[in-house]
Amino acid sequence: MARDDSASARDDRSTVADRAVHDDGNKTHYTIGELAREFDVTLRTLRFYEDKGLINPRRRGTTRLYSRRDRARLKLVLMGKRVGFSLEEIRNMLGLYDLRDGEVSQMRAALDRFQEQIAHLEAQKRDIEQAIEELGRTVEIVSGMVRERESRAG
Repeated sequence: MARDDSASARDDRSTVADRAVHDDGNKTHYTIGELAREFDVTLRTLRFYEDKGLINPRRRGTTRLYSRRDRARLKLVLMGKRVGFSLEEIRNMLGLYDLRDGEVSQMRAALDRFQEQIAHLEAQKRDIEQAIEELGRTVEIVSGMVRERESRAG
């Protein structure tokens, strides 16, 4: 089946996303099921990301064929979601990966956003650590009260 020029250019273009994400050897295309299993996501999730324009598989009849670029983008989408970025923020960042040379102003904006997200996650981490410490102290207090009451009752 002949590929259109834009699909060919999209697949052949070396992007930051392609270089940033480890690839699994020489495989060049993946089915929806293969990616779903590899990344432990549902077929519906992949179709959702496709509908949102985050990945763009080729079609062979009704079969979706995902390129290494799509695989790399999917991995970046999932990493972005895991660290708290919205889909819109992820889409904007993925746009940077598609620039061959990248525009400095866009890269700086993305860098600022990455640093903001790191600061946000570090603050959440501190809050969680504090909550764990407080809960640990509460467990000690309540455990002491339980032991005290059990010793009086026994």
